[in-house]
Amino acid sequence: MSTPARRRLMRDFKRLQEDPPVGVSGAPSENNIMQWNAVIFGHACLYYNYFVFSLGTFKLVIEFSEEYPNKPPTVRFLSKMFHPNVYADGSICLDILQNRWSPTYDVSSILTSIQVIVIESNQTSYGKRVFKSKWERL
Repeated sequence: MSTPARRRLMRDFKRLQEDPPVGVSGAPSENNIMQWNAVIFGHACLYYNYFVFSLGTFKLVIEFSEEYPNKPPTVRFLSKMFHPNVYADGSICLDILQNRWSPTYDVSSILTSIQVIVIESNQTSYGKRVFKSKWERL
């Protein structure tokens, strides 16, 4: 069944294949275009002179509703990481996945935005404050 959300996801997938952003990868799961598997290739991050996460691949799952692109998808890291914008359950503190969502965003822009926060964490987020507090207690 072809719905507006599914047609849009097919366009997003085609665009991702034709013009893939550097350092990210994503595709629908084999039998469900509404659920995607993605990978972000990480970089080393220094925090208080310690490496918090290292080079590697970070796996994510992206779940879309039939309201996409009018509503943002749910995105979770499957890979465990200690990062100020990633909560223990893998959910991500990112404004475009919440109150700053726009239907103009596509899968490519979502993955690129997540890649940016992995590399350059948001200095003012709640997660950042919790992260700093926990880090200072170590």
